[in-house]
Amino acid sequence: MANHTPVYLHALDHPGGQPLIILMPGLTANAHCFDGLIQAGLSPRFRVLALDLRGRGRSDKPEAGYSMAHHAADVLALLDHMGLDQVVLGGHSFGGLLTMYMAAHYPQRVSHVLLLDAAAALHPRTREMIQPSVARLGQVSPSWDDYLNAVKAQPALQGWWDPAVESYYRADVETNPDGSVQARSRPQAIAEAMEGTLDEPWLDYVGRIHTPAVLIRAREGYGPPGAPPIVPLESAWQTVQAMPNGRYEEVSGNHMTMLYGEGARQMVAAITDFLTSTPAPTTHP
Repeated sequence: MANHTPVYLHALDHPGGQPLIILMPGLTANAHCFDGLIQAGLSPRFRVLALDLRGRGRSDKPEAGYSMAHHAADVLALLDHMGLDQVVLGGHSFGGLLTMYMAAHYPQRVSHVLLLDAAAALHPRTREMIQPSVARLGQVSPSWDDYLNAVKAQPALQGWWDPAVESYYRADVETNPDGSVQARSRPQAIAEAMEGTLDEPWLDYVGRIHTPAVLIRAREGYGPPGAPPIVPLESAWQTVQAMPNGRYEEVSGNHMTMLYGEGARQMVAAITDFLTSTPAPTTHP
C-alpha cells in the first residue's frame, strides 16, 4: 500500500442520521447510481456518502493503477481525511467486491458490510452481460438525446425507465464544445479494473469478514428476455454462508433496475432493518 498514492475522490454527501453509510458504485458507474436509494428514503434515515471511484465520474483519473489495492487506498485516505475511524461500507457490483476486499483487509474500519448484487463468484458470462455498459465508453454521441436513446435501447432495460436514473447517466458523460457527449471514464482504466478483479481470491476474502454483512440480490435477469441474473442464487448463498455473520435478502428488479423504484424501496427497508437490528462487533479478529 505504501507505493499507492491515493487520488482525489469526488463524493455526494446526503445528510441524515447515524450511522454513516459509504456507498461505492459499479465498474463503470458513478455516485449518482444511488440516487434511487436516496429518493426511496435511505437519506435522511442515514447519512450517505456516495463515491466516484478513481477513473470515474468527477474523481481523478490516473493513467494506471486500478487494482483493488489502489481503490482501497483511495477510500482509506478519504476516511482518514474525514476523521472517520469506522463506517458502514457498501457497494453495488464492483463496489461490492471492493467492499469485500476492504472488510477482509481492514476490518477495524468497517462496522457493517452491504453487498448490493455482488458475490464472491459472479455469473460465468458476466463479461458478456455487462458488455453493453462497457461498450459506451470511448464512444462519442452526436448529442445528449442520442446518447440517452442508446442507453434506453440496452437489452437489460427492456423498455424500463425511471426518471431518477437520468441523473446517473448525465453524470456519466461530459459535453464537448460541438455539443457531442462522451463518457468520462476511459475504456483502458475500466478494463484494468475489471481484469484486476479476476486475480483476487474472493471466497477467501469473504471467509475473513466477521463483521455483520448483508448480501442483497436482484432476482431478475439482466439482458434480453430469458437472460439470467448477474448474481446466480447459488453464488449468493455460497458467499453468505462463507461469512460468519452473513445475511441474505432478495429484491425486485435486475442488476440495474434494483437501484430504483420498487427495488430501491425494498433495499432501503432491508438495509434499515439490518443496521438497526445488528449491532457492530466490539472487537475484530
